[in-house]
This record gives sequence, structure tokens and C-alpha cells, in this order.
Amino acid sequence: MAQRPFSYPPSILARRPVAVIALAQLLGTSLWFSANSAFEELTRVWNVSAAEIGWLTGAVQSGFILGTLILALTGLADRFRASHLFVASALLGALFNALFAWSAQGLTEALLWRFLVGLSLAGIYPVGMKLVVSWAPERTGQALAQLVAMLTLGTALPHGLQELGADLSWQVVISASSMLALAGAGLIFLLGDGAHLPARQAGSGSGSPLRVSEAFKEPLFRAAAWGYFGHMWELYAFWTVVPLLVASSVLVSETSSIGVSGMAFGVIGIGALGCLIGGALSRRFGSAAVALSALALSCLCAVLFALFWRSLPPVGLGLLLLVWGASVVADSPQFSALAAKACPPAIIGASLAILNAIGFAITVVSIAAVTALFERVQLDAAWLLVPGPVAGLLGYGLTRKRAASRLKSKGAP
Repeated sequence: MAQRPFSYPPSILARRPVAVIALAQLLGTSLWFSANSAFEELTRVWNVSAAEIGWLTGAVQSGFILGTLILALTGLADRFRASHLFVASALLGALFNALFAWSAQGLTEALLWRFLVGLSLAGIYPVGMKLVVSWAPERTGQALAQLVAMLTLGTALPHGLQELGADLSWQVVISASSMLALAGAGLIFLLGDGAHLPARQAGSGSGSPLRVSEAFKEPLFRAAAWGYFGHMWELYAFWTVVPLLVASSVLVSETSSIGVSGMAFGVIGIGALGCLIGGALSRRFGSAAVALSALALSCLCAVLFALFWRSLPPVGLGLLLLVWGASVVADSPQFSALAAKACPPAIIGASLAILNAIGFAITVVSIAAVTALFERVQLDAAWLLVPGPVAGLLGYGLTRKRAASRLKSKGAP
């Protein structure tokens, strides 16, 4: 007999479950870049460089990678209710983030706490996708765009908190992210699981590395993976250096009414709008067209910034960064949707988790490389963001072309 999903008595939350999950995602993922919101204070208090601030982000990414691999290869995500995993992960993430703020005495301790925050986030972001399926499987594509939009706002939120609490200590600002994560855990605790999760098949081995590798035998999955990996090279490295790009440009001196954190919040946060617009456009033009257009636009923005950051007036530079911020993440939910559609249904969860794990492993390299290069060449480091989108566009196009050629040679209609 199938086990009934966990739920509380019917409440107003159950009437809009996707909105509740998206809001909880926003609150939970505020932990992701909480350290970056305090980069100015940390560089002064701990005497660390911009590259070492990048290490803190890399530690979060590394923890997230390990967490997604554990979920994908051990089947843990299917052994426990998604709501329970989300709540436990948000609680642990809030605790580790608070310990980073109040107990870390230097970079070494900080790296440990940030790694554990990343490990916890693996139970928030991917599990949020599973929760959407459990409540509204018919709206997964549209809801995925909402979830990534909330992830983007969650990423920007610490910068907004820093701007609002400019007179507060960096520990208090970072602790605010922990409080938000606790609120997100509370929402999911009250909402619970939906009724549409498929029952786990005993012995299915969906988490087996061999089964997961079957997804990469599908040409359309490989094409989506190429685009996603190229996008990931750029995305988190860009988010990491946004405060550095703003602080080192004419924007600081010419727009003194808005601080670095406020401008960083705007540049990163506008990506949520980009995701929502992309989700709406995908219903008319398809996910592939939207994903490739957004990836090409963000690549163009990176090139234009690298070429003209010295000569653009503040208004022009600000607008360019806003367009870049909107386009750099708009392709993410669409590449994920393409991958989900292309991979074998029996291993969709594990396949997407592996895709996330590889993508975030790429971000560790790009973040370290871009922040280290920034120490040497300042804003010209933006050139290092360009190869990712170029590789993603070429990889996607060539893989699709080879797949079409094979089908044609076999006489497929």
C-alpha cells in the first residue's frame, strides 16, 4: 500500500504550493553568497585578498558538489520525503552560516563553515525541484523558471541586506541570511510533500553511476549539457566578482548615493526578472531558442564590458551590467528543462543531480581563475568569462548537428 505523503491540515499554503516552494527557495538560498556581501569588511578585518574571498565561494560550490553527488549516487533523495530533506538542510545551513559569522577567526575556519553551508544547500536547491514535481507536475517547466528566479534573488539578497544594514557589523548582516533560511524551513515544514511523487521502485538502482551515465548517451542530453556547462563557467564567477567590478569602476565615484552592495544587489537580482521573462518566452519559442539567445547575449555583454569598461559613461556601464545580470542566468532553467526532457525518465532525478554536480565543479575552477586574474589585471579579468558561453554555444550546436546527421543517415523522417 502506497504511503500517504506527509502534510499538515489544509491551509492557505497548499492553495499556492509552487509559490510557497519558490519563496522558501529564495529564503534558503540567501545563504549561498552571504559571505560575498561582506567582502569589503572581510578583506580589512582578516587582511585577505579578492582571490581569497573567491575561495570562500569556491568552498560553498565544493560542498554543494559533494552534496549533490551524495544525493544522486546513494539514492538518499528517494529514501526520505523531500520536505524533510529540505527542512533539515535549511536548518543545518542556517546553523553553519551563523557559525561562520560568529566563530570563524580567519580564512581557514571560514572555509570549513562555508563548505558545510554548500553541503546543506544541496538539500535545498535540487530538492526544491522535486517538491515542485510532487505538487504540480503539469507545471514543472514554468515552475523551474520561478525556482531559478528565486535562487537568483536569494543570491542577491545578502547584498541588499548589507546595503540596508550598512551601519551594522558584517556578522549581523550574515546572520540575517540564517534567519531567512529558518523562515524557509518553516514554510516547507508547514507545506509538506505533494501527492504526485512516483513511488520508489525497490532495487531500481536509479542512483547507480552506470545508470546515470546512460543519460550522456542521449545526443540531446549531451547538447543541453554542453550549453549548461558553458553557462555555468560564466554564471557563478560573474556573481562572485560583481561587487569587485562595481567597486573598481567609475560607478562607485559617480553614483555615491548607492553603495557597492546596493548596485551588486541590482545587477544580480535583475536575473530573477530575466528568468521569468525567459520562462514566458519559452512557451512561445521553445526552451532551446530562449536558452541559446540568453547565452549569446550574456557572452556579448562580457565582451562589451571587457572592451569598453574604460570608456563607457557610468549610465552606459550600469545599463550594460544590468543587461548582463538579466541574461547571464536566464538560460539556466531552459537548459535544465531541455536536459530533463532528453534523459531517460527512470533516471531523471539522478541525471539532473549529476548535471548540477559537474556544472558546479566547473564553477569552482572559473571562480578561482577569475578572482586570481582580477588581482593582476583588475576589470580586464572579464575576458576570462567569455570562453564559457562560446564553448556552450558551439558544443550545443555541433552536438545537435551530429545528432541530426546520424538520424538522417539512418533514414529517420
